[in-house]
Amino acid sequence: MIAELRSKSQITIPKPLIDMLGLSKGDKLEIFEDNGMICIMPVAVYPKGYVDKILADVKSIKKAVAEGRQPVFDNVDDLIESLEGDEQ
Repeated sequence: MIAELRSKSQITIPKPLIDMLGLSKGDKLEIFEDNGMICIMPVAVYPKGYVDKILADVKSIKKAVAEGRQPVFDNVDDLIESLEGDEQ
């Protein structure tokens, strides 16, 4: 598919690509150069406070694991079994 660079450096992404990727109006796209190619990648943008909260939670969990206060499971089945046991 060929797109034409128009005034104000604008291009139109062909509809088949929009449909194939499930994109819609308002979606955010990162545009970058890679080895001479122009790449466009859909991205999710989150508020900084939300990301900071997730990072703090991960840091807390890593600390709990290091201190032996957070259980670690070898696989998802063991995790689910443990969770099911908590419900009883």
